[in-house]
Amino acid sequence: MSERAVLEVIALDAEDAVAAQAGGADRLELVTDMAADGLTPSVETFSAIREAVDIRLRVMLRLTDGFAAGDTGALVRAAKALRAAGADEFVLGFLDEQGGPDLAAVESLVAELDGCRWTFHRAIDRAADRDALRKQLAELPGLDTYLTAGSADGVDAGLDMLLAEAARAASGEPGYEQQILVGGGLRLDHVAGLRAAGVSAFHIGGASRPAGWSAPVSADAVRVWREALDG
Repeated sequence: MSERAVLEVIALDAEDAVAAQAGGADRLELVTDMAADGLTPSVETFSAIREAVDIRLRVMLRLTDGFAAGDTGALVRAAKALRAAGADEFVLGFLDEQGGPDLAAVESLVAELDGCRWTFHRAIDRAADRDALRKQLAELPGLDTYLTAGSADGVDAGLDMLLAEAARAASGEPGYEQQILVGGGLRLDHVAGLRAAGVSAFHIGGASRPAGWSAPVSADAVRVWREALDG
């Protein structure tokens, strides 16, 4: 447990970003419209956040609620505009009607990202076969992280899966080389067991906003998580 854990916080704007960095976040996930579980922010929002903080930013590429890609051309254009504005890390992930990875959509975006690092988000928790999904995506350039709760129902339901996948990652199993970023119903009381299992990255959204999504990120709330991860 000597490795410093990554703490990623959802940010909607520059105010959120500044508070998250002040509280000890290592990285931000930039989104808009949490009513739709997080969509692609505008270039203007990205630029304002990039100017406000100096920690790493991962920008969501998702234009509609759910896990279908929708208009892949529009996604590629959004990625191109964000890349032109300086974005160099991203979050994406799409499933087909059978619950497998939508390889056409994902590969189109990865080609536009041209080697940028990216996270496959919680679409993995809705996949028909998460192990098969990992094996199918394993060779895509830039993929270094899976954001997952282990279950579509959150970390409580997915804890056994997370521990099993952490063990497979530790054993060097092909398809499990990417970092496990745990998020989705994550609580402080989950941290010790996950850290003991070797999990080294944690993602919070609502937990950084004690007053709810209508209020900004609280630096104090983020600091509680930082201290828990470092403890």
